[in-house]
Amino acid sequence: MKLSADLADFSVRIGHDFARPELLIRAVTHSSISSATRPDNQRLEFLGDRVLGLVMAEALLAADRGASEGQLAPRYNALVRKETCAEVARTVDLGAVLKLGRSEMMSGGRRKEALLGDAMEALIAAVYLDAGFEAARALILRLWGDRIATVEADSRDPKTSLQEWAQGRGMTPPSYTEIRREGPDHAPIFTIRAELSNGEAAEASAGNKRQAEQAAARALLDRVEQG
Repeated sequence: MKLSADLADFSVRIGHDFARPELLIRAVTHSSISSATRPDNQRLEFLGDRVLGLVMAEALLAADRGASEGQLAPRYNALVRKETCAEVARTVDLGAVLKLGRSEMMSGGRRKEALLGDAMEALIAAVYLDAGFEAARALILRLWGDRIATVEADSRDPKTSLQEWAQGRGMTPPSYTEIRREGPDHAPIFTIRAELSNGEAAEASAGNKRQAEQAAARALLDRVEQG
């Protein structure tokens, strides 16, 4: 089986030459276009999530040999969460090579965080099955880059940090209000407003309420800390 030109270019972009090209094809195939002869990437996603977890746990232990489990856990969560996988996917333009059904393409599937995160995990599994653990490990460390070294700042939960900031100044906990919901039912976009009792506020949008609340809290925390 031969890769299409766009997938061949993508293979070069991630630095892995597939001995079994069908694995890459499966990794980028979404369930919206799958069939009996064209399997989707969901099983690969399941495997890739586990491979990513092992590599990150190993990398964090090596990076900070004195860290406790309580220190390592939030760093680990920040590195393997779906949002981070989606960020990494964007750095290699994974969305451009996703194979999607018409409805997903029309609803902006190539930019959806969940689809990008899932596909990145599936890609990790594809490399693992194609060339083994060391190849998958090398891919992950290469694509995640300096995120491992800088994860301490990213590992803070924005909502918890914002609440601690407010309580430390005698304020009540911040409030979160849904300002609007847009888009079709199968792919909604939520806009959330985070507000402190002193009137400081920030808004953010995401594909689900939790992510939108976290993003709004992060934006508000950045604002008050800089101010």
